[in-house]
Amino acid sequence: MKLPGRFLPLLFASFALAAEQPDLLVILTDDQGRGDYSAFGTPDIRTPAMDRLFREGMTFDNFYASSCVCSPTRAALLTGCHPDRVGVPGVIRHTPENSWGWLSPRATLLPQLLKRAGYHSAVVGKWHLGLESPNTPTERGFDFFHGFLGDMMEDYRTHRRGGQNFMRRNREVIDPQGHATDLFTDWACAHLAERARAKKPFFLYLAYNAPHDPIQPPPEWLERVRQREPAMDPKRQKLVALIEHLDAGIGRVLDTLDRLKLAGNTLVLFTSDNGGVLDSGANNGPWRSAKQHMYEGGLRVPGAARWPAAIQPGSRTARVALTMDIFATALDAAGVARPAEIDGVSFLPALLGKTDAGPKRDLYFVRREGGVAYGGKTIEALRRGDWKLLQDSPFAPLELYNLAADPKETTDLAKRERKIFNELAAALRAQIQRGGEVPWQPPARTAQ
Repeated sequence: MKLPGRFLPLLFASFALAAEQPDLLVILTDDQGRGDYSAFGTPDIRTPAMDRLFREGMTFDNFYASSCVCSPTRAALLTGCHPDRVGVPGVIRHTPENSWGWLSPRATLLPQLLKRAGYHSAVVGKWHLGLESPNTPTERGFDFFHGFLGDMMEDYRTHRRGGQNFMRRNREVIDPQGHATDLFTDWACAHLAERARAKKPFFLYLAYNAPHDPIQPPPEWLERVRQREPAMDPKRQKLVALIEHLDAGIGRVLDTLDRLKLAGNTLVLFTSDNGGVLDSGANNGPWRSAKQHMYEGGLRVPGAARWPAAIQPGSRTARVALTMDIFATALDAAGVARPAEIDGVSFLPALLGKTDAGPKRDLYFVRREGGVAYGGKTIEALRRGDWKLLQDSPFAPLELYNLAADPKETTDLAKRERKIFNELAAALRAQIQRGGEVPWQPPARTAQ
């Protein structure tokens, strides 16, 4: 039986203890800028489905990706840990010489824990946490996988990466026809129909690869934007069209929840894996920089939660939350005990209407990368309260900003505020040491 109606905030605490287990749907977009949806107030883009999630649920004013690039954020989401603590400080690629992560076999993933409470778990879309055994989705706790193992597609229609086909249904190689966004939407809707018939709780992780480059909207969607916004920069026209096409897919998924009468007790969490790419025309709001960088524009992402049975529509929270907190929140909502060793914390109290600023904690972000610009080294950021210490290049000095006074990170206070600088630098080194305990290459490569 699904929960009827909505409860007043004062009843939320008792509801959380007594409610039926919710179904769980996490929608993760790829490289979507903080300002690239119309509910943010951006006038040149139309995203009614995303806007619906914000309107019918809770808006997070301060949601952060756990890294400024793809694989680390995905590892954090599924493990509840800082990504270097589970062996994924950087992007996992199909070329071993340029792959900077390996999901630790000791890491416990969200579906493994949800299974104990009777949940069926599935991934539809982009995996990006391993291309082969033992790190494919069904070997790491998921019951079903229908999507793409790799980091990116060189074409949304042919789905290849480096000439290789990484599309799979479970462990079967498949070669479907069509735009990747449409395929992932179709597969997600079909899976929801199956779960409705099964009548047991489910977790669906729907990870779109849009709007990651190459920016390839369907022609009719691009023409629609060109007609509506003729003065828009052509690069932005293509990106807006790709995001609006993505939004239509999300709308189909939400409509499917409605049609199957699943929406009322489904907790939908929506966010992006990192900030948008400015060279592609992304809008990261007023914040500095973009994907790949430790400034706010690379880390701040959209964040929404909808759960009609429990979340007050049109609500919002200033609480700071990170991708890795989804792990703890999903477990709390499902009534599953959280492992003691995770780094993420549950934001379920905020969803249930409690005044909750969240715990006082340092926010840590890491990225390892190759090439001449990085040399296989890392960049990091650490935030404590309003203070943020970062190193955006492994060959550049640490920078210090006060985000309350300087949210756009324009004035480096590293030389002026030496006491705070030293305190945060010591805390950052401690986080780096923790991450260093976990190998981030497969054993064969580690032994070389």
